[in-house]
Amino acid sequence: MVYRIGIAVLVVYAISAAPVRAEVDTKPTTDADGIRVHRVQSEYQAGVTEIRVLVPDNLDKTKAYPVIYVLPVEAKNGRVFGNGLVEIKKLNLHNRLGVIFVEATFSHLPWFADHPTDARIRQETYFLKVVLPFIEKTYPALKHRTGRLLLGFSKSGWGAFSLLLRNPEIFGKAAAWDAPLMMAMPNKYGMADIFGTQENFEKYRLTKLLDAHGKELGNSPRLAILGHSNFRDHHIQAHELMKRLDIAHEYRDEKKSPHTWHSGWVEPAVQWLVK
Repeated sequence: MVYRIGIAVLVVYAISAAPVRAEVDTKPTTDADGIRVHRVQSEYQAGVTEIRVLVPDNLDKTKAYPVIYVLPVEAKNGRVFGNGLVEIKKLNLHNRLGVIFVEATFSHLPWFADHPTDARIRQETYFLKVVLPFIEKTYPALKHRTGRLLLGFSKSGWGAFSLLLRNPEIFGKAAAWDAPLMMAMPNKYGMADIFGTQENFEKYRLTKLLDAHGKELGNSPRLAILGHSNFRDHHIQAHELMKRLDIAHEYRDEKKSPHTWHSGWVEPAVQWLVK
C-alpha cells in the first residue's frame, strides 16, 4: 500500500512478518552530477538518508534492468574516498552495459549490519526492506537475484560479501576490492559502534559465513576479490580459505592505488558482475 503525504510517500512493505514503513520521496531531485536523489526517512536510520540512482540515458520502462548496488564506504554523503556513482557515470557504464546503479546512504558508518540494541542502526534491515523494495517498485529493475548485484571496496567490500552470504537467495553476485575480509573482532575501522558486541559481530563474520554457506552458492563464482591497495594479506587469506572450503570464486591479485573509487578497479569489477 502507498499513501501520499505531501511530497513524500509512506511506503508499506510486507516483506517480513511486520510491515516496514518509510517515507520516501518518489519524485527525485537531480544533483550537480546528474544523479537522481530520493530522500528517505526510516525508522532504521537516524535522520534523513538518500537513495541515489543512475539510470541509462534512454531508460526503457518496458524492460527489466539489472541493478548494481554501489555500497558506500562513508556515513551520510562523505566523499573522502571519492564518489562511486560519479566514477561509473564518467566511464559511461550505465549506458554501455545497460545497468541501473544505486547508492543508498547511511546515517552511521556503513558496515551493513544491524546493531543489537540501537534500532536507528539497522543497516542490513534498512537495505533489504526499504532500499531494495523501493528500487524494484519505482524503477524497471530485474526482480531476481541475477539482477541484484553488489559492488564495494574496503568496509563496503566486506558488506558486499556479508549481504550475499547472509542472503544468497536475494543477491546474485558480489565483487569486493581492497577489503578487510578476515576481521575476527570488531575492534578497528569504526566497527564497534555498528556491531556493538562480539556476539553480534559473529553473525556477520565472513570466515564463519563462508564456512557455513559458501558451498551453497553453487559451482559458478558468485564472489569476487578483485585486487588490492591496503589489504592484500586479507585477500590472500580469504582466497586460501575459499580454496580449502571448495567455494567457487574469482580472485585477482592486482595492486591499484590509491584506496578510492577512482583508482581504476571499478570498471573491471562491474564487467565481472554483469558478464
